[in-house]
This record gives sequence, C-alpha cells and structure tokens, in this order.
Amino acid sequence: MNSLLSSISHHGYLFLAIVCFAEAIGLPLPAALALLTAGAVAAYGGLHFYLVFGIALLAMICGDVILYLMGRVSGWALLGILCRLSANPETCILRSAEYFYRRGKQTLLFAKFIPGINTMSPPLAGSMKMRLGNFLQFDALGAAFYVGAYSLAGYLFSDALRAITRGLRSAGFAAELVFAIGLAVYLVYRIWLYRKYRLLDVIPRIQAAELAKRLASDAAQNMLIADVRSHGYYDADSERIAGSIRIEPNNLVEEVKNLPKDREIYLYCT
Repeated sequence: MNSLLSSISHHGYLFLAIVCFAEAIGLPLPAALALLTAGAVAAYGGLHFYLVFGIALLAMICGDVILYLMGRVSGWALLGILCRLSANPETCILRSAEYFYRRGKQTLLFAKFIPGINTMSPPLAGSMKMRLGNFLQFDALGAAFYVGAYSLAGYLFSDALRAITRGLRSAGFAAELVFAIGLAVYLVYRIWLYRKYRLLDVIPRIQAAELAKRLASDAAQNMLIADVRSHGYYDADSERIAGSIRIEPNNLVEEVKNLPKDREIYLYCT
C-alpha cells in the first residue's frame, strides 16, 4: 500500500479540498487531521504550503456559503437536519444560538474550533438574516485562523515528527502512522460523545395529542405550558398554545426563578 505521504503528494490538494468542504457542510470528517498532514507534507516538499492554505480556505468558505444560503432560505428545516447528525441533538441548536446571542457575528471568528458550533454557525447566520458581506468577512477570518493554525502546526512540527520516527522506513510511513493514530483517536472521541449523551437522554416526552387530552381534562389546572422557541423563531405576535407562557431559553437561570413549584411544566420549541 502506498504511503499516505505519497498519496497526498500526488493527490493532496484534491484530497484536502474534499475533506475540508465535507466538514464545512456538516459531514463528520476530520479536516484538522487532513490540515496537519498536509502541513507536514508541505514541509517535506511534497506540497506548496501557500497552496495548501489557499485551497483549504477556499473549500471551507464554499461549504460555509452553501449552508449560509440554505439557512437563509430554509431556516429551521436545515438546522433540524444538521442537528440530527449531532452527538447531542437536544442542545445542538440552543447551544449554537446562545453563542450568537452573546457574541453576535464574532462567533464566526472561533466557531470552527468548537465541535457542533462549527457546522451550525453558517446556517444560523443565514436564518438570522445576517448580511452576506458581513458573513463572508467574519467567516473568512475564522476559516483562515482554523486552516492556518492546523496547517502551520503540521509544517512547524514536521522536524519533530522526523526525529521521533527516525527508526521508521520513511517520513511517508511516519505521516501515515500519525494520521492513522489521529483518526483512531477522533473516532473513539466521537463514539464516547455519542454514548455519553445517549446515557443522559432521559428527558421525558409527550405527544401533542396526549397533551391536548390532558389540557381538556381536570388536570389542566395543575399544568403550565411554556414556549421556549429560540433565536428569532419566536415572535410576540406569532401563534402559540392557548394559555402558554413565554420562557427565554437563553436566560433560563433567571426565568426558572419565577416558575411555580407545584405545577407540572411542559415545554415546547420550534
């Protein structure tokens, strides 16, 4: 089997572009590992570092723009699909929206370094009607930080890799080994996240039809229905369940202080 170094030397730009684009549109591929490896290959002379940076940056921006435009058109529908790919769908949109509430468009500067937030940020920006010019400005800077950090790390530490793997047959095998180990660690991390959140998935649920029956019964007087829609999907003039109250999901610490302790509370979101 040809070494990873040899493969990336011949097909590295295309390989890098595909992985970076795939991660940008939400597929669970480790672009960071690809950038590290490409940076190391550039140090070995197999690729040009500036092309590695430019191609990876362009691929990520293209993926982000696609999600931004889709989010602008479809809004919640796209966010729901992306959250189904998340390790923790329960808090996927809420967590991402909270970053936008607190930091606004500056979220795009560091979003790519945070799993989950990286994919949700472009469609969130689109659904919140951020101007395309502002989005491109901040998203490009954030992507540049991300691509630059990992590719430069691979480039700068390539000598250390050579020293550590001096007994191996080639630097190509070293790069292949490092990539394989990194990929294995990444997969183990994803599995751990999945199992962690599945163990915590104990939130009781109720179907809309069952809730309607309870509201029509004598039990209704002991029930409280709360609207917890987030980040612009709630409108004061929009329809909501009769008798329900509004709870701002990004201000729960204060909101829960005013909730009654002697009633069953039912929450619904978008």
